[in-house]
Amino acid sequence: MRLGQMLVESGIITDKQLEVALSEQRKSGGRIGYTLIRFGFATEDDIAKALGQQYNLPSINLSNIILPSDTLSVIPAEVAQKHQVVPVARKGKILEVAMIDPFNIHAIDDIEFVTGYRVKPLVCPETTLTRALKEYYDVNTVLTKVINEIESDEGEVEVVDEGDDGLSESEVSQAINDAPVIKLVNDIISEAVKREASDIHVEPFEKEFVVRYRIDGACHDVMHPPMSLKNAIISRIKIMSEMNIAEKRVCQDGRIKINVQGRTIDLRVSAVPVLAGEKIVMRILDKGSLSFDLTVLGFPKASLDRFIKAIESPFGIVLVTGPTGSGKTTTLYSALSRLNKETVHIMTAEDPIEYHLDGLNQVQIHEEIGLDFANTLRAMLRQDPNIIMVGEIRDHETAAIAIKASLTGHLVLSTIHTNDAPSTIHRLIDMGIQPFLVSSATRLIMAQRLVKKICPRCKEKVTYKDEKFEELDMNPNDYRDITLYKGKGCSKCNNTGYKGRIGIYEVMSITNEVRELILEKKSTQSIKKLATDQGMITLRGDAILKMVDGITTLEEVKRVTASD
Repeated sequence: MRLGQMLVESGIITDKQLEVALSEQRKSGGRIGYTLIRFGFATEDDIAKALGQQYNLPSINLSNIILPSDTLSVIPAEVAQKHQVVPVARKGKILEVAMIDPFNIHAIDDIEFVTGYRVKPLVCPETTLTRALKEYYDVNTVLTKVINEIESDEGEVEVVDEGDDGLSESEVSQAINDAPVIKLVNDIISEAVKREASDIHVEPFEKEFVVRYRIDGACHDVMHPPMSLKNAIISRIKIMSEMNIAEKRVCQDGRIKINVQGRTIDLRVSAVPVLAGEKIVMRILDKGSLSFDLTVLGFPKASLDRFIKAIESPFGIVLVTGPTGSGKTTTLYSALSRLNKETVHIMTAEDPIEYHLDGLNQVQIHEEIGLDFANTLRAMLRQDPNIIMVGEIRDHETAAIAIKASLTGHLVLSTIHTNDAPSTIHRLIDMGIQPFLVSSATRLIMAQRLVKKICPRCKEKVTYKDEKFEELDMNPNDYRDITLYKGKGCSKCNNTGYKGRIGIYEVMSITNEVRELILEKKSTQSIKKLATDQGMITLRGDAILKMVDGITTLEEVKRVTASD
């Protein structure tokens, strides 16, 4: 019996849906199961079960399992791609293999010859198998090809040794540029963009060389190139980012601009000498994937209204606080995008400039030549700006000039490193700013963090024991009638259960009552209590709201926020 008719008889799809899918299949080709999934008429599990019944073979949905690397390595990448197969498990001398066509005798014979195992075919939907091939084999295929080229006579390349300073920079550059390593480095970057990674880590150790992607805040191993490629890969990245490849003893910074999937990607590159060589980190700055729109960053409505009111003030200082990687830059750029109008003059001092925005006069800080935040800020005040953005307030001098600017008719936006919004007050005072200046200049302080979002594809209901809530000083009774969720884990989210991140915010307006506490030098706890009494949502409070809304999990609330 045909697959479509089996699904109709089992009640999974209707005759009308089958008719629509068959019509589309005749136009675009492909398998009927793929078309039914694409139209949303059936799930991957539905197709997997139906295929198993049709072929009278075991079926598998690769979205629901994690494939071990030692099993994946049994079938070479080029063989897996050629026959559209993925090894699932080894049981003695039997290799279970997921296949779209389990009766492809030629493919089975080829796999058995290459691996030495006896193949047990498992039928698998085309959508999940194609996704698994892309996830598990794309980068490794490139790596295999590059290694083969390098080891062949045609692709042989001289790799510069760590201590080899005999070659000129141009000679080393030519050697690396002639190598197939170019292909590998480009594919490492493009694959990171496809996987929506925020950073690429290239890390040499004593006995291994590792490439990792940071995705949704967590690092994932994606490749272990042979040690023989270490110097070639690192030198290629340094050439692309216009660093001095002959200098391996000092830290260096650079930038790369590369076209990926039809859009331009900027990478901020940092090289640091470590025990086994040079460690490279590339921060991916994809302006095209960002929306500098305050309304989509995850603010609760009341917090967003407070923030917008503050940044639309004609003067004063607005501070955004949080650790590195908490989304402060995105928030500031979003605020500047909202304020960026033809009638307004905006200047920024940044280290480094992460995104170039039209209409903004952006200054890159170079402390080594004396162009630091304080000197730049002084010069800006002679440029007649309406709005100034200072990348970070790090010291008394910068803080004093920023406060002075905010008191003389300028709106100043900046960042500072503190754990929450109320503690920023005492951080400024500790820097040497008088309490009366802090109270009169500051309009608003906002703390923020990023929490992981539940993967929508494998989202499922979850019930927590009372102890889990009590560990976070939360009353379990408050959540009895609320449905909470978590991610089960699938190929789309790298089996983590999370996909993407969203901001949580603690927005503290500096009201007259708060100003009085600042002048009286009251404690951080006193200021926080008053702010919450006046409606401030704390970081934990916002995280809990997002948990209740099904956006994140209780585990993320615990990981990211502290008790109130």
